[in-house]
Amino acid sequence: MESKLIIIRGNSGSGKTTTAKSLQSHLGHGTLLVSQDAVRREMLKVHDREGNLSIDLIRQIAEYGKDKCEIVIVEGILYKNRYGEMLNKLIQFYNQKTFTYYFDLPFEETVKRHNSSSKKMEFGEDSLRAWWNPQDYLGVDGEMILTYDRSQNDVLKLILNQLQK
Repeated sequence: MESKLIIIRGNSGSGKTTTAKSLQSHLGHGTLLVSQDAVRREMLKVHDREGNLSIDLIRQIAEYGKDKCEIVIVEGILYKNRYGEMLNKLIQFYNQKTFTYYFDLPFEETVKRHNSSSKKMEFGEDSLRAWWNPQDYLGVDGEMILTYDRSQNDVLKLILNQLQK
């Protein structure tokens, strides 16, 4: 089996978790979803700081999925300055069989999307603003920038179509 890696990044409230879960649901059994929030906040309970334990654990889980799962999805804010080196190593580990997406939305759109999500009670606009890091592109070959004019369904179709090629 030749595994493919999907990396989905963007600011909080942009739609990355919803997209990743929809992809996993659509792709079915054996699709590994590695969520930054699940690893960092739920499994390890660490703050998102330089060198935090989640960086290495996300890498290890994603590497575990290679040749065991057809698709491995890594999603999260995944700031380039903290996670970029690890993500680039994963891209190499997957022999360039990687699809990289970045949700590049205006702040107002992320607030709107956040307010319609289940996380709206966990944190508000002030937190979103504190975490805001626009245009945090990885700058890797093939990185696709997803803008606010694409619906969630459009994004899902786009990724599924690219996986077929």
